Amino acid sequence: MLNSCKRFYQFGKSIGNPTRFRILELLRQKPMPVNSIVRRLHLSQPAVSQHLRLLRENNIVEDVKRGQEVYYSVNYDHLGRILRELLDDFPKDGVEAR
Repeated sequence: MLNSCKRFYQFGKSIGNPTRFRILELLRQKPMPVNSIVRRLHLSQPAVSQHLRLLRENNIVEDVKRGQEVYYSVNYDHLGRILRELLDDFPKDGVEAR
């Protein structure tokens, strides 16, 4: 359970930042390259790239190169695994046996 807690903590830190959450909201609509995210959120390219790096390191987003651009999208498979793992770690009746 300790590893699950660490992974969920990292997940929470990753999406707990308002800018990263806004990026995820955009990427839920469709995959986008960095420059599209920059224009939509009115942020600098280095700032968006840093946020995407952290999201990618935590498998919350994934990237695919298309021609000269890299498109980012939400990694729904990983998010589903995190949530299933979290739910599996909690006792079914809400109280742990001692």
